[in-house]
Amino acid sequence: FLEVLSNPRLIPLQGTLNVVMNQNVTLSCHLDAGSPPVTYTLFKHNWKVSTLYRPDLTPALFNLTVNSASDVGEYKCKAENNIPNGGKYSNSLIFTLIEPISKPVLSSPISQVKKGQKVTLSCLSENGSLPITYIFFKGKQSISPPVKMRKREAAVIFLFINSSSDFGTYKCRAENSFRNNTKYSNGFNFTLAEERSHSQPLLISLGLILLLLVIGLALAIQFFIIPSYKASE
Repeated sequence: FLEVLSNPRLIPLQGTLNVVMNQNVTLSCHLDAGSPPVTYTLFKHNWKVSTLYRPDLTPALFNLTVNSASDVGEYKCKAENNIPNGGKYSNSLIFTLIEPISKPVLSSPISQVKKGQKVTLSCLSENGSLPITYIFFKGKQSISPPVKMRKREAAVIFLFINSSSDFGTYKCRAENSFRNNTKYSNGFNFTLAEERSHSQPLLISLGLILLLLVIGLALAIQFFIIPSYKASE
């Protein structure tokens, strides 16, 4: 007699559902019980991708290539034997496309600062699969714990510029689940803003007073001294 099929199991032979562009993927659809022969059909979003025939209960191996983002999505397989309406569906597999991150950009709203000033540093990779983990450095020394961003937003840290040692070169590092794809940002340096001398306003005031005296003297000569001199002749 014919034995009813068990629900097939669909597994990725590479062991992970994270894939990269142009990667070859093998899916195994197999049964624990049921009467052969068996016809296996692979579906993606309820569309038939491929069909394989097995005269026994050996797994059906479906080979795929991830060529675009449309190739990742929900996959499932269906197993059928000679029992009418005895087809069974497997579990679903959903692949995630992992993209390498781009070089992060380190920036700050200001670059000229005074000692004792609070500043911010922002680090952002415009491209790459989320989440992305950022770490900030000054020189080769890390100055922040890892900051994991699950949205396409910059990681931000706050700093106080208290001494001349705080004017070194800052960088940030970004990485995601794409293997061997750690990227470092450009270097960023703060510069010390020139503080205006306290004597500068005083010098400007003295200069204005001197200018007014000169103008006043010129007017006095023109309207008082010269007419008086002419009247006495």
